[in-house]
Amino acid sequence: MNGFLGRVTTPFTFGLFAVSAISGVALFFHLGSNLFHSMHEWLSLLLFVPFLLHVSRHWGAMKGYFRRGAMVIPLVLSLAAAAAFIIPAAMKGPTGSPRAAVMLMVQTPLDTLAPVLKTTPDALKASLTQRGYKVASTAETLASVAAASGAPAIKLLVEVIPSR
Repeated sequence: MNGFLGRVTTPFTFGLFAVSAISGVALFFHLGSNLFHSMHEWLSLLLFVPFLLHVSRHWGAMKGYFRRGAMVIPLVLSLAAAAAFIIPAAMKGPTGSPRAAVMLMVQTPLDTLAPVLKTTPDALKASLTQRGYKVASTAETLASVAAASGAPAIKLLVEVIPSR
């Protein structure tokens, strides 16, 4: 790769990496998040273009790193570092997701949940009891009622959600 692209690939890679690194540090420390967030996302994405051009320009040297095994440990450690963030986040589930809303609803006492379901606590307790679930009081949660009744909490929630 000669010409203009050959002359600017490395400088663009360096420049966009510097912008990404600085904005990333600012975001990490919550400094000017409103200034840096969008810029960081878009320019980090744009960094991918000169990165690919840089790698293709220096592919001969890159193959040497792979042949000598010098690339293995850094790549494995990089993937392990990424997994240390991704796996716990995936296990927890995204905040604001339907799953998070369901989990919140089944862990909320019937007294508090009833108005959300457009009913009264006593009517909600009666509805669950009529369906064969063991409900001691309206201070219980759907999760505790489900556990006492040997049923999945999500099943109880689906049963008591009012249809339009």
